[in-house]
Formats: sequence, structure tokens, C-alpha cells
Amino acid sequence: MNWLELIKQLRNKMLITQSELAEEIGVTFATVNRYENGWFEPTMKIKRKLMRLFKIYGIVESDTNYGK
Repeated sequence: MNWLELIKQLRNKMLITQSELAEEIGVTFATVNRYENGWFEPTMKIKRKLMRLFKIYGIVESDTNYGK
């Protein structure tokens, strides 16, 4: 599973909008939209924030290399 799929899954599990996720991780709505459309990949700083949320919401895939 790639970052865009993981981010969409996280938002759906949290029942929040792109704007709300953006606020949660400290980026703009447009940035989250670009992540979800595969135009941008999150920076390591944002990946760490997302990984923390993945863990909280039980979105963990053992074969996913989150550092990539």
C-alpha cells in the first residue's frame, strides 16, 4: 500500500475531511489533496506525524516501508 492509499484510509477511519487532517498534521488542505492524488509525497516530518496517527487508528501494514 502506498502513501496516498494510507492517507485516504486514515482519513476515512478518522471520519475527517482533508482540511481537518491538514490541520492535524500541520499542512494545508491543498497539500493533503496533493498527497491523496499522488502528486506529492509527504516529507519525513509529515510521515512521522502520519505514522503516529496510523498507529493510533490501527492502520498498520507490516510489509509497508514507511520510511520510503
